[in-house]
Parts: sequence; C-alpha cells; structure tokens
Amino acid sequence: MSTNDAAATGGTGTGANAAAASAGAADAAPRRIHLALTTRRAIWIRRFAQLAVGVFLYGIAIAFMVRAAVGVAPWDVLTQGLAKVTGLPFGVLTIIIGAVVLALWIPIKQKPGIGTVVNIVGVGASAEVGFALLPVLDTASWASLWVRIPFFAVGLVLLAFATGLYVGARLGPGPRDGLMTGLVARTGWPVWVVRTGIEVVVVAVGWALGGNVGVGTIAFALLIGPLCGIALPHLRVPEPRETPAEAAADAPVERAASGTAAPSTNPA
Repeated sequence: MSTNDAAATGGTGTGANAAAASAGAADAAPRRIHLALTTRRAIWIRRFAQLAVGVFLYGIAIAFMVRAAVGVAPWDVLTQGLAKVTGLPFGVLTIIIGAVVLALWIPIKQKPGIGTVVNIVGVGASAEVGFALLPVLDTASWASLWVRIPFFAVGLVLLAFATGLYVGARLGPGPRDGLMTGLVARTGWPVWVVRTGIEVVVVAVGWALGGNVGVGTIAFALLIGPLCGIALPHLRVPEPRETPAEAAADAPVERAASGTAAPSTNPA
C-alpha cells in the first residue's frame, strides 16, 4: 500500500470515528435529558410523599403526648384549653388555630406554600385519627406513669421525625413556624427570643383556660430542638441536578410550592 493510500485510509478512519463520536454524543444528549427529568420527577414525588407522611405522623405524635397527660407542647396547651372552654374537638381546634395563625402572616408579609395548607388541615385531622386509635389512659394512679411516660416519649420522638419529614420536603413551613420566622425577619430579633416569647404567651393563655402544663411541657421545650436537629439533616430532600436554564424555568414553581414567592425584603 502506498503512502498516499495509507494516508487516505487513515483520514477516512479518523473521519468515521469523529462522525461516530458525534452521533454517540447526539444520542446521549436525549438520554441525559430523560434521566434528568426522571430524577427531577422522582424528587418531586418524594417531596409530596414526605409532606403527606410527615403531616400525618405529626398529628399521631400529638395524640400520643395528649393521651400521656404529663404535659404537652405549648401550642397544644392552648388547644386543650380552648377545647375545654368551647367543647370543640381537639383536631378541629388545631385546624382553626392554624388558620388564625396563618392570617397573622398577612401583616408580616409571609407567603404560604403547599406544605403550609396541608399542615393546617392535615395535622388536626390526623390527631383525631390518633385519638380514635389510642386508648384513654388512667391519669388518677401514679402506677399509670409506667405507661404514660413511654407514651409521651414515643410522641416526642415521632414528632421530631415527622417534623424532619415535612420540613425536609421544602414545600412551605407550618403556620406556627412561619409566624416565628416572619417575626424574626420583620423585627430583627434573635430566633430564640421570638420563639420563646410566642410560646410563653401561648402556654400562659392555654394554662389559664385549663390546658395541661406539666413536666412533659418542659421536656418538650428542652428536647424537641436537639431531636429535630438529628432528624432534619437525614430527611431533607436533595436538590435536583439541573442546568442553569432548567433551574430558571423551575424557579417560579419551586417558589410557589415552598411559599417563598416574591418574599418581602422590607423590614418596615
């Protein structure tokens, strides 16, 4: 074979390889796009599933702690007190209080997300499911503490896990959490000051109305933060890998779902 023939043959082979590589890249592009879309779809499915399961378990956890009757979370003290005064079911009042708290978001310019609405309706409904499933414990005997304390412990741990699920879904805070973060943003005060102030007021009003304040209320205040701190990093739904164009296209949907659309930057 002459040198010219070899060169021609080599050139042809190089051109063929380049054409094949180009065709392979062209074929791979749709596959990458399909994989990206599939991954993003799976992440969104997980987010909504976590939200639903988390909100349901949150209500069940509240039912465990209320049945334990050793003291409940601050907002549940208020709910119990209002239940005694009004005669309305605990779950119904949970929904009503959530809606009232959501209305307080208006002056502080907070934006609700899908998770906020699901939280308001779902927690009260699932709490009533929990009350229907869990037995009413004897609170007159000290011996019943052997059952009541484990009930409270289960409720506390379950509530932290449920919080990790629904917060990790990143679809919007619960109404009470949103009130706290909104006040922090508007006032510039530290989170602990705002949260403590809200919960002291809530507990005081609930206790005055007949809500159950006890050692469980103190245990909740001391332990819920660390327990949520353990749960949240493991349950947060990861961000999808996406191109800048995809991120820009999905940003409005993401903000609307999570309740962060057009946030106010004016603290006044």
